Amino acid sequence: MSTLAFEHAALGFGNRTLWSNLDLSVQPGEFLAVLGPNGSGKTSLLKTILGQQRLDAGRVSLEGHPIRRGDRRIGYIPQQKLAAPGTPLRGRDLVTLGVNGHRFGLPITSRAERQRVDGLLADVGATRFADQPIGSLSGGEQQRLRVGQALAADPVLLLCDEPLLSLDLQHQRGVSELIDRRRREHDTAVVFVTHDVNPVLGMVDRILYLADGQFLQGTPDEVLQSDVLSDLYGTPVDVIRHDGRVIVAGVPEHHHV
Repeated sequence: MSTLAFEHAALGFGNRTLWSNLDLSVQPGEFLAVLGPNGSGKTSLLKTILGQQRLDAGRVSLEGHPIRRGDRRIGYIPQQKLAAPGTPLRGRDLVTLGVNGHRFGLPITSRAERQRVDGLLADVGATRFADQPIGSLSGGEQQRLRVGQALAADPVLLLCDEPLLSLDLQHQRGVSELIDRRRREHDTAVVFVTHDVNPVLGMVDRILYLADGQFLQGTPDEVLQSDVLSDLYGTPVDVIRHDGRVIVAGVPEHHHV
């Protein structure tokens, strides 16, 4: 059974179609990268999976059942946003919210939950700064904690919304490897929205490329080709490969890649 499936799905705003007739299935343990220019519907795709945005047509399901909002089988890693200096929340408090933050009432943490948090902190390499205020941590350290929070409910699907944005190369690699290790060791499906596929290119199984109300899907070698993207955009686009990196050049200016 697919972990995630879109069937004849369509979504738009006003008279503008983001994508339509989308048939997509993501298998357990698969790493799907979602690429495309700003405004192509990448974040909207994640919102439909989270149950925050209704499709205009078609359906989306998780393990064969309709998507419902707040499903703890889905983990979510947002874009990296630095916590303000002086924020009193500790690193372990942020991860603890992933363990029991969904419950009503006083946030009383049991011994088993504290052990779970300690395990998550260790898994993402955050033990040494777990008791520091998150406002004093670097962007990479804060993002490791968000990965730990997203994994707290042992999700079958991990959604990543530009999780490497604004991180330096070292922290990009560290966070990417955490996500990749999780899907390999636990068969967790990953949907990874990004504006730059290079940091995760060696991890990606398939790409979903959104542009101009259309989409392409396939392996990186199938999608990241000059002729393929030129057909998608309706104008010449060059895909340049150098030293293990991919550069897409010639995309129309109004796409703001």
